[in-house]
Amino acid sequence: MSEAVTKRIQDIPLSILDLAPVREGNTPADSFRNTLDLAQHAEQWGYNRYWLAEHHNMPGIASSATSLVIGYVAAGTSKIRVGSGGIMLPNHAPLMIAEQFGTLESMYPGRIDLGLGRAPGSDQPAMRALRRGLGSDGNDFPEQLAELRAYLNPTAIDSRPMGVRAVPGEGLDIPIWLLGSSGFSAQLAGHLGLPFAFASHFAPDYLLAALQLYRSSFRPSEVLEQPYVMVGVNIVAADTDEEALRLATSHEQQFLNIIRGRTGQLKPPVDSMDTLWTEQEKAIVRKQLSYSIAGNKDTVRDKLEYFLQQTQADEFIITGQIYDHQARLRSYQIIAEDVKGSV
Repeated sequence: MSEAVTKRIQDIPLSILDLAPVREGNTPADSFRNTLDLAQHAEQWGYNRYWLAEHHNMPGIASSATSLVIGYVAAGTSKIRVGSGGIMLPNHAPLMIAEQFGTLESMYPGRIDLGLGRAPGSDQPAMRALRRGLGSDGNDFPEQLAELRAYLNPTAIDSRPMGVRAVPGEGLDIPIWLLGSSGFSAQLAGHLGLPFAFASHFAPDYLLAALQLYRSSFRPSEVLEQPYVMVGVNIVAADTDEEALRLATSHEQQFLNIIRGRTGQLKPPVDSMDTLWTEQEKAIVRKQLSYSIAGNKDTVRDKLEYFLQQTQADEFIITGQIYDHQARLRSYQIIAEDVKGSV
């Protein structure tokens, strides 16, 4: 029997990617309280890890100071892994990231993940503001990654500036993941023998090709003997398909604004999107969000099983841009209890 037949969603770890959404009419302080509340519930429901993403100049996302929010979540939980999905390494000096995550790992040992991306996580004005003096456009990501890894494990990789040590950080076991939405990081992760996470929740087109490239280029390392892939999925679960589809309109509105070149806070759901977008905009949004599921437990389970057979993922990381916090909690509870049966 093939692996595609035998893999079941019950056997696959589920994790959460939180963008710390700032709801319309609320503040980042509200977002952080909701983030911690969701993380504490996720821990109870058996989720594997809880990641936060670095974005800048976006009024609807509060996790720009990603390391600080990771520390906040880790302090308020006790066993769930907490990390970045991801830190956009070209925005930072590798030494700073080694020290920040060395500090986090020292405070919360055995629970910190370092997911890294090479995109800016921002628009051009914010990118220029962030990278002032760094001189990085993302093309030197492999060199930055090697420098970062050398700070953490100088005996294995000798790429750090002479005479510079990351304290805390040096000698600590901090799992590094490469994140991507194309083949660049997929191939790099394969060559280095690192775990790979693909951002299919907003960039689905190259998913299967990137996974094939990662697996075919994979070389065993001291980190991994076999490839390990995590796939991003948008999921909005509710007690009925109708309610889930209504809740999902908050995310659709958010993405509609992005393709129109606008940013803003997360909007309340609407009964219909018909008057808010054109047919062309609808097609673009639906295409970009094709790795999305909105429905009751049966709908979510069936579609997630389909995605599993498509991708042969080792883990799914779920994000749900849901306006109402209680509905957001309920969505992740349904996924854990009724879809995966982990509680």
